[in-house]
Amino acid sequence: MSAVNESVVREYFEQLGYLVSQPRKYVPGGRQKTAVEELDLIVFNPQVKEHKVPEHLIWATADLKNVARAVVGVRGWHTERFYVSRFEQTPDILRFVEEAPIRFAEKLLGASPIAKILCIPNLPASGGLKDKTCEVLKLKGLDGVISFRTMLLELAGRVDVNMNYEKSDLLQSIRLLKNYDLIKDSQLDLFIKKRRRPRRTEMKEKIGETSG
Repeated sequence: MSAVNESVVREYFEQLGYLVSQPRKYVPGGRQKTAVEELDLIVFNPQVKEHKVPEHLIWATADLKNVARAVVGVRGWHTERFYVSRFEQTPDILRFVEEAPIRFAEKLLGASPIAKILCIPNLPASGGLKDKTCEVLKLKGLDGVISFRTMLLELAGRVDVNMNYEKSDLLQSIRLLKNYDLIKDSQLDLFIKKRRRPRRTEMKEKIGETSG
């Protein structure tokens, strides 16, 4: 599954004009990863002239317009949200922002400022928990969080059903879903939303109106 997650993130950044490097092509066996091995992707956009990182933590695609260089951590786990407790229980999630991985990235990107981006499914939905999680991530040195929903919607919007994306399994799959109306162009929803069933009280009111 990690390969699928990284494929989504790679395609996303490449569609935005980034050059993407994946420094590690293997999975360490029988030992814990080193800090450098926690680094999933290194990205560079040569079209950005002035590197500037947004102040807020949760990023949309537009927030990348001034981000020239970044290290990227990819964490799938699409069955849950990422709360403060998750980062405390699994500190390896943020090891890619430590000094050793950044020094490694500087060998490729130079000593200029490098943004630190984490790609995850979701942060907490409620305001208080969400704010607390963002505060902790900022203190840990993270610059931005991009959700998989943001990335998938962007890719869905860029895929043309009339193009044959034979060199990308991911883009070709999105193209097929769009071609068969499983992804709606107008709303860029990944799945057609089911009609909400009327609540019992609503049904009673309708029955009352009809009988009256």
